[in-house]
Amino acid sequence: MTAIKHALQRDIFTPNDERLLSIVNVCKAGKKKRNCFLCATVTTERPVQVNVVKVKKSDKGDFYKRQTAWALRDLAVVDAKDAVKESPEFDLHFDKVYKWVASSTVEKNTFISCIWKLNQRYLRKKIDFINVSSQLLEESVPSGENQSVAGGDEEAVDEYQELNAREEQDIEIMMEGCEYAIANAEAFAEKLSRELQVLDGANIQSIMASEKQVNILMKLLDEALKEVDQIELKLSSYEEMLQSVKEQMDQISESNHLIHLSNTNNVKLLSEIEFLVNHMDLAKGHIKALQEGDLTSSRGIEACTNAADALLQCMNVALRPGHDMLHAVKQQQQRFSDLREQFARRLASHLNSVFVQQGHDQSSTLAQHSAELTLPNHHPFHRDLLRYAKLMEWLKNTDYGKYEGLTKNYMDYLSRLYEREIKDFFEVAKIKMTGTTREGKKFATLPRKESAVKQETESLHGSSGKLTGSTSSLNKLSVQSSGNRRSQSSSLLDMGNMSASDLDVADRTKFDKIFEQVLSELEPLCLAEQDFISKFFKLQQHQSTSGTTTNEVEEMDGVALSRSCTSSVPQTVSSEKDMIRQMMTKIFRCIEPELNNLIALGDKIDSFNSLYMLVKMSHHVWTAQNVDPASFLSTTLGNVLVTVKRNFDKCISNQMKQMDEVKISKKSKVGILPFVAEFEEFAALAESIFKNAERRGDLDKAYIKLIRAVFDSVEKVANESQKTPRDVVMMENFHHIFATLSRLKISCLEAEKKEAKQKYTDHLQSYVIYSLGQPLEKLNHFFEGVEARVAQGIREEEVSYQLAFNKQELRKVIKEYPGKEVKKGLDNLYKKVDKHLCEEENLLQVVWHSMQDEFIRQYKHFEGLIARCYPGSGITMEFTIQDILDYCSSIAQSH
Repeated sequence: MTAIKHALQRDIFTPNDERLLSIVNVCKAGKKKRNCFLCATVTTERPVQVNVVKVKKSDKGDFYKRQTAWALRDLAVVDAKDAVKESPEFDLHFDKVYKWVASSTVEKNTFISCIWKLNQRYLRKKIDFINVSSQLLEESVPSGENQSVAGGDEEAVDEYQELNAREEQDIEIMMEGCEYAIANAEAFAEKLSRELQVLDGANIQSIMASEKQVNILMKLLDEALKEVDQIELKLSSYEEMLQSVKEQMDQISESNHLIHLSNTNNVKLLSEIEFLVNHMDLAKGHIKALQEGDLTSSRGIEACTNAADALLQCMNVALRPGHDMLHAVKQQQQRFSDLREQFARRLASHLNSVFVQQGHDQSSTLAQHSAELTLPNHHPFHRDLLRYAKLMEWLKNTDYGKYEGLTKNYMDYLSRLYEREIKDFFEVAKIKMTGTTREGKKFATLPRKESAVKQETESLHGSSGKLTGSTSSLNKLSVQSSGNRRSQSSSLLDMGNMSASDLDVADRTKFDKIFEQVLSELEPLCLAEQDFISKFFKLQQHQSTSGTTTNEVEEMDGVALSRSCTSSVPQTVSSEKDMIRQMMTKIFRCIEPELNNLIALGDKIDSFNSLYMLVKMSHHVWTAQNVDPASFLSTTLGNVLVTVKRNFDKCISNQMKQMDEVKISKKSKVGILPFVAEFEEFAALAESIFKNAERRGDLDKAYIKLIRAVFDSVEKVANESQKTPRDVVMMENFHHIFATLSRLKISCLEAEKKEAKQKYTDHLQSYVIYSLGQPLEKLNHFFEGVEARVAQGIREEEVSYQLAFNKQELRKVIKEYPGKEVKKGLDNLYKKVDKHLCEEENLLQVVWHSMQDEFIRQYKHFEGLIARCYPGSGITMEFTIQDILDYCSSIAQSH
């Protein structure tokens, strides 16, 4: 088999760069025995390819040829048929099952063992081996021919050992000695086997010949065994001694472990005791301060504050598991609870006394402010109470019931105190507004000289630090004395007998200043109290930066009110802000009713006061909302602003209603209507008040309503007028409106200004044309007849042949209007126009000039008709254009 393997390696595999690792002589099972060889090979180049090759001996010659090759990775199963009983049959599962019968069981086992090693090395145990002895897979199979594969050394599998030169020379000498070594390999192998047996027998005989040496060797082995027995006895004695030492060492180790455990427990116990002593021990000084500390002095309050904080830390200490079961801990906790209850009761009682005492002390100062329009200052009271702020925070965290009780008591005491102060304050404001005393609260007539009024006005403007531009701008209006203050029925339209100069500007200025001072006093009072409540009761009035606030503005009765919408803000912040608002609402519950009463009084005194109040209140609401849109002050002022806006709207509505009800005299000429003049006064006053105001939109809406009402009422009066022509009423009043709007430059009324100008122009033209028809009445009728004939289709040059319109008739009509007669007619026309027009608007010259232009236009028209309809007749008017100009100028100068 070795020779065959060598021949296959040389002839078939070496040319293909392959190494032959194992070979088995097989034939197919169940068929005629045709022997072939299955060879396990690997390539010499990397990557290594492992193949199973079927090699068949040629029938025609003594050489081998490669028939089929399978890659080992395609081999799925190796079936040895029986793992216990030796059998030469085995199966290889490639793409199909190949059944083989080996020439010997040894060759089969050697080949399967080689396949198993190749599977282990190159295929990572991919192939399944069934019915194969485990001993075969674990150990190498001893075989002379396959020693290089079955030796267990993987390097021997990888490398093919070629014969060296000496080995080849020996084999050649041996083969030369046997003539049939090459011709009959089997006979040569049998000869070698016989020679080997002869050598083995010689070796056995040689061994048996050396029996003496074997006996000596056996004797030495016996002596060695005795020595081993002695050594074992000594080792046993040593082992017993070590066992005793081991027991002693175990006892020592256990003792050391118990000592270490005891020390560890003692350290832990000491740590727990130190923790309890350090965190649950309250100093005697703190205990004394809590029990007997002085709550009136600053030093005593500080000591009580420190003691309360220390007590709170002791009570809030985070106990470790099991501490709460200790009797000493329970006893100390009970002691702390008693101290907390005792000090909380003492603190609440003292603060209630402070609240009551402060209410009495503050009441004693009310008399000092009774005659002045100022509110008492609560800053000293707040300053004294803020010393207890930390103690209030402690009380809030430890005993919320007593904290809540203190809050309620504070609101009760302060609400009564503020109610007295605010009512007295508003009473003084009402007295100053009406000029009455406390005994006689009726409207009084306050005559004042012009110089006194002027002096008061200048003094008010001199203190413009608290006044807005609306007050200072009143200097533009004339300040004159008035016989009486405007009564409740005074409004924009019931002042028909009054002019702008009759308005009591000083009284309005005084009201403006008083109302501003009222708001300026209330605003810091509310803000100071809210700030104090936040600090003293430890309530957060401003939201944290983690949230975002957006202001949503809703329209309520025309008043923009801010409504806060907060997102991502902790619930505690919202609840504390609500609590601040509730406290402020209860403490200052009288502010809103008193403000509404004051607003009603101001509106009763003079309906124009609603303009001042709307501007002032809007400014303060805007300021308050910029500080805190959801504050009590912002909400309250916003509610009052609704009332002010309603009064303003009511004032406008009343004025419009009175416009509809206006009546004019049937015996006198109309002139400038009262409500037109009053609109001018209203607009001038409103522009001065609302200059740079935040609520300009409300005024613009009122302007639109009023101007439309004025337009409608002017047309209504013009239609009803009997004494004055309709065109004159419309012309004069719309001219006045246009002049007013042009002077005041009100941007929202630009369209109305253009409309007023157009109406004035249209009615001026209409009045001029209507009036000019009378001085040359017959001449007008004659030429109207001429134009009618032309319109009927008669040619212009043929009109003179008409009987009623011939040249003789034309001359007759022209003779009736000599220059003297024309001048007389114009003079009568001038007098009539003068009689129609009013002096206030001063439109006589404008109208007369327009009539002169219209008369000249008519003259030119008549001349043109004469030239076209009566050509070559030589007929002309008895006066010229120059005569007309002279007549008009002369008439105007004479009057």
